[in-house]
Order: sequence, then C-alpha cells, then structure tokens
Amino acid sequence: MDTPGRTTPTALDFTVENVEKALHQLYYDPNIENKNLAQKWLMQAQVSPQAWQFCWALLSPEKVPEIQYFGASALHTKISRYWSDIPSDQYESLKTQLFSQIACFSTGSKMVLTRLCVALASLALNTMPDAWPGAVAEMVRVFQEEGGGVDGRARCLALLELLTVLPEEFQTSRLPQYKKGQVRGALGREWGSVCPLLQQLLRRTDSPGAVKARVLRCLSSWVLLDVPLNESEDLVHDCFSALPDPELFDPAVDAIVNAVSQPDSQRYVNTLLKLVPQVLALQDQLREAVQSGDMETCHGICRIAVTLGENHSRILLEQVDHWQSFLALVNMIMFCTGIPGHYPVNETTSSLTLTFWYTLQDEIMSFESEKQVIYLQVYRPVYFQLVDVLLHKAQFPSDHEYESWSSDEKEQFRIYRVDISDTLMYVYEMLGAELLSNLYDKLGRLLTNEQPTSWQHTEALLYGFQSIAETIDVNYSDVIPGLIGLIPRITINNVQLADTVMFTIGALAEWLADHPVMLSSVLPLVLQALGNPDLSVSSVSTLKKICRECKYDLPPYASNIVAVSQEVLIKQIHKTSQCMWLMQALGFLLSALPVEEILRNLHSLITPYIQQLEKLADETPNPSNKLAIIHILGLLSNLFTTLDISKQDDESADVSAPPVKTTPPPPGPNPVVVVLQQVFALIQSVLSKWLNDSQVVEAVCAIFEKSVKTLLHDFAPMVSQLSDMLGQMYSTIPQSSALDLTRQMVHIFASETDHFPPIKALFELVTTVTLSIFQQGRRSRGHGPKCS
Repeated sequence: MDTPGRTTPTALDFTVENVEKALHQLYYDPNIENKNLAQKWLMQAQVSPQAWQFCWALLSPEKVPEIQYFGASALHTKISRYWSDIPSDQYESLKTQLFSQIACFSTGSKMVLTRLCVALASLALNTMPDAWPGAVAEMVRVFQEEGGGVDGRARCLALLELLTVLPEEFQTSRLPQYKKGQVRGALGREWGSVCPLLQQLLRRTDSPGAVKARVLRCLSSWVLLDVPLNESEDLVHDCFSALPDPELFDPAVDAIVNAVSQPDSQRYVNTLLKLVPQVLALQDQLREAVQSGDMETCHGICRIAVTLGENHSRILLEQVDHWQSFLALVNMIMFCTGIPGHYPVNETTSSLTLTFWYTLQDEIMSFESEKQVIYLQVYRPVYFQLVDVLLHKAQFPSDHEYESWSSDEKEQFRIYRVDISDTLMYVYEMLGAELLSNLYDKLGRLLTNEQPTSWQHTEALLYGFQSIAETIDVNYSDVIPGLIGLIPRITINNVQLADTVMFTIGALAEWLADHPVMLSSVLPLVLQALGNPDLSVSSVSTLKKICRECKYDLPPYASNIVAVSQEVLIKQIHKTSQCMWLMQALGFLLSALPVEEILRNLHSLITPYIQQLEKLADETPNPSNKLAIIHILGLLSNLFTTLDISKQDDESADVSAPPVKTTPPPPGPNPVVVVLQQVFALIQSVLSKWLNDSQVVEAVCAIFEKSVKTLLHDFAPMVSQLSDMLGQMYSTIPQSSALDLTRQMVHIFASETDHFPPIKALFELVTTVTLSIFQQGRRSRGHGPKCS
C-alpha cells in the first residue's frame, strides 16, 4: 500500500485494509517521517464517515490488540465528538452492540475493554436523562445477568470498569453547560444503583482482591461527582477496613482522600466527626510503617490525616465538645511532619503536611478575638513544637551522607528547606517576637556550650532566623544585637553553614542600616567569604544587600570593599552573574562617596577592563573574544545601573545620617558621564567590528540604557554624540536594542529645548529606516538581525 498520509486521502482510502496497514506503519516503521504521516492519516480516518464501517471490523477477535484498540478509540471519537451525526433511531442498536463488545472483551485485552467502556459511557452521557433514563441501573442489570459464556468474575470486573470510567468521562465530556447540569443530576440519582453493588462486593469475604481494588477505584471516581458524604459514609468506613490489606491500601487511600476532600463534604459535620477516631486509629499502623521503613504506607496514612485536617480544620475547631480528638489529629499530623529520616532520601511524607499548618493557623487567626485567645492557649505550644520539628527536619545530614546524595536529591532537599522557610515565616505571624527570643536562646546555649555540637544544629537555628528576617521587619526585635554578636563566635568549617551565615547577615541588612555600629562585626566575615568560590552566591548577594541598604555608613570601609572586590574579579573567582551583582554592589557603595573618590575608585576599577577591551577591539572577531567583550560591557552596565549620586534613599535614611545624604550633587559632570566620555571612542571601535552581531550591539546599548535610566537629565552631556552613534548604527543594520535605547532617549530628552535637534534628527532617521523596512518587506535585507 502507498503510505496513507502521502496524498490527501479520499473517502475510498478509509478501508479496513488501509487502516491496518497504516497502524502497522505507525507501530513498526523505523522511519519517523513515515510514522508521522501514518498518524496524521489515521486521525483523519478516525473522524471520517467510514469510521462507522471499519471500527466494528477492527474489533473482530482475530485482530491484534493494537488494531482492536484503534477500532474502540474510533468508536469513542465518533460518539463523543460527532454525536449529532447519529440518528436517534440508532441509539438502541449502538448501545446493544457496545454491551456485546464489552462482554466479549471482558476476558480480552484490558486496554481495548477500557476504550469500549469509555465509548459506552459517552453514549450514556449523551442520552441521559431523556433517551436513556436509568442508564446505570440497566448497566448493572445487564452485567449481573448470566449469559454469553463469560464467567462471573470477568463480567463483574467489566461492569466495575464501566462504572469507573462513567464519572471520569463526564468530567472531560464536551456536553453543553445546560446539558451537563441535567446529566450531573441524573448521575447523582443513579448513585442509589451503584452504592449497594460496591458495598456488597467490598464486604463479601469471597470477593477476589482484584475485584475489591476495582470497587475502591470505582468509589474514588464517583465521589468526585460530589456524592453526599453521608450517602458514601458506610463505604468510606469500609475503605478504612481495607487499609491493612497491602493489595487494597493505595486504592483505599485514594477513595478516602477523594471523599473527604470534596467541597460539599463540609456540610456533613456528624460524618466528619465519626471519621476523626477512624483516622486516629491508624496511628499504630503508621508507627509500624515508620519502624519498618515502609515509606508508601507512611505516605498514604499521612495523606488521609492531612486531607481531613486541611479541608475541615475550621469545622473541627468549632466542635468545642470534641476539641481533644481534633488536637489528637493535629498531633498525629505533627508526628508526620517530624517523621524520622532525611527528606527526600529516607522519607517523602513530611512535605505533605506543610500546607496544613498554614491552613490551621489561618482558621485560628480568623476567629473573633475572644475565641482566638482560647484557641491560641491550646495551639501556641503546638506551633512552638512545630518550629522545633521543622528546624530538625531542615538539618543537613552528615557530610559523608550528603556527599552520597544525587544532585536531584540535593535539589529536592533545597526546595524542601525553602518550603520550611516559608512555613516558619508564616508561623511568626502567630508566635511573634517570642519565636525570635526562643531561637536566640537556643542558639546562645549552643554556642556557649562546652560540649561540642554539630554544625548542622547551629545551621538550622540560623536558618530559622534567616527565614523570618528575610521577609519580616525585625528592626524592633531586641534579640538581633545579641544575634549579630553571636555570629562571629560561630566556628565556620563547612560550606552549608558558611552559606547560611552569609544569608542571615544579608537578611539583616536593613537592621544594620539602623545600627551601623554593628557593621564592623559582620563585614569582615562577608569580605573573607567573597574569596571563596563555594560561597559565591551567598557572599556576593549579601555584600550587594549591605551596599544597597547601608551605603551611607560604608565610606570608612569603602577602600577595603573595593580592594577585595577588585581582587576577586581579577582572579575570576565568581561566575558571570555573580560578577554582575558584585558590580551592582560597588555601584551602590560608590554612590555615597565624594565625587573625587568615586572617580579615583572608578579609574582603578575600570582601567584593567578598558585595557582588555582595547586589545579585544583590535582582534579579528571570533566566538571566544565575543564572550569576553560581552562580559566586560556587562560589568560596566551593571556598575552604572546602581551608581547614582543624586538619589536619596529615603527608606534607609534617618535623622542621625551624615550630611552627604541630604546634600545636592556637586556641580560638574556626573562621574558616570566622565567615564562614558572617556570610553566612547573605544565603544565605537568595538561596534565598528561587531555591528552585525545582535548580542554585542545589545550589550553596548545596555550600557547607555542603564546609564540613561539611572542618571536621567544628568546624562545630558552625552545626548548629542550618542544620538549620532545610534543613528549610524540603526541606518547601517537596524536592531531592536537600538530602538529600545532610542525610545529611552526620546522619552527623557525630547521635551528639552537644548537637546531637541539631535533627538529630533535621530527620531526622524529611525522612523524613515523602519518604514523603509516595512515597505521593502523582509526579503531585501539579508544581513543582520531585524528590528522586532
């Protein structure tokens, strides 16, 4: 046969023989193009009118399952997507044929059986409630009747498969909205036919495990239709009875979780109250699973406890007569949070519980103040315990164990710690300043203890501080001076601990701005860490925060900070992105210095890069020197992003600040403008060789764009020469970065009379060139990237 997809198929092409050949090609042809053509042709065949003829033929018993599966899928597609094409007088025969095929395949291929069940489910949904009232009751009756030589167990499993896919097909069906409401109501009424069958099969001692597992999956599917919890209550209790059976454990957990998490289930308070003792009764099974290292059982039981607590914490809190049983449930979830082992290597359960603690706190804090006081008496101690548990779980394993972890496990642990950090930050809203005091006392005891302690313990406590200080205003806290005093006492002999020390100092940068006398305690630690490539991210980001928040208090330390930064930049200790952050930090730092000092520091800082750039500008362009050029241009633009001598940092200013904070900028050109004028010719020289490389052009434009944005009108001395250069660039090879820079220039300087002529000329030139591009179309300029 010709490849089915090579030509546009006609109706005659869609024969049983051709479909089989196309399926063979799809599954067995090694050529990917032929596979794709076959798949495309088969998709057309599936929706063609001829599908009604070939689909039944493809289901014949002698065909292989892949071919039968395509026949069943074609049937489902026709029924679900082209229902309006089916005459109503054919509904009955179609239903009969599908019942017959399902009976045949009840002992055949499972995947084909499922597709046939989905097809009959789609037919039922399209005919309910008018053309086929009592559809589910009829399904149950048909499959319970003796017949067809099919054994009872196979018929039973086929019926359960059909009942399971029916609600699932409803969830994804394309029924119009009005019809969906009618069908949902009809399915709700049919629960009366499903529930007794499921109960009977689950409770029969002679029901095989496979049947009971299918019953539980069927229940899972039906409760998603918002079956009232009081109507599925007995079945949910049966699910709890099934949990000790390893074969039924997973489907039983899913069924309980689905039933309890339905939004409508909140209405059935009495049923929920009956479920609490059943969940608490699982604690022995949970402890046994923990002792035997059975992570799956731990996970499943935890899911049940958390689902009940998370979805119904308010209702259960309000049942004051049952407060002890709800507190017991909360403590059971606490046990799951603190489950022994390191996430994600020895346990994967504890992460499931974190959202519960948010939810419970939200509910407690939402009560009116009188009630809240009572709840806080009970639950504040629980949350203090939670902090201890979370900080224990956040501890790193031993160095030897951590080295054996895969990179994926380390990344999962990092994300898990971020989730713990978020939870601690949230818990602070309930526990307040007392939480910081609690952490400080523990850290103080740890660091003044004569006995040797593990670095993991110290790191976790610091991590708790950092988590809170990063997002909460701790400026009023009376323990922060003590914490800053403790930090230099920490013996830092480990990368993870050093990282956390850095991030903690960074989180306290705003506090340091209000207490500059403490800078001398921590700044040496940061500058020392700057030379360690393993601490690259934490040390550079911390220095940047300090330079941003405390810049007016840093002049005494400026020469030291610049010297250390220059050294690590020359030694190339840090990756590109950290080098850029470091330049931003230096920009903040220099902004607070007198202009002469800024110029002197800029000269020493930038000269090595300018010399390097001069050398690169003379070389023949190649990929290696391109990266070096982009790196140097990036360093300059990041420095100029934050170097601003005119802005007042109102947030960090205070009445005791030095006068430099409030004095206007000195007369004369801005230091950034001085430097730009000095390197302008060099930048033009670089551009002349790299004008057809959009990345280099973008890096050049970024220097000026960042400077314009920061300096605003102080950029004025550069307007004329930059306008000329931009015009030449854009008229030679138009690029989007030049357009963006032009927009900035027009936005800031078009209204100023002195600068109007060069800006006007640039605007007219850019407009003319751009219009000519649109008129010529994309075909004319083959060189260089186009403007976007």
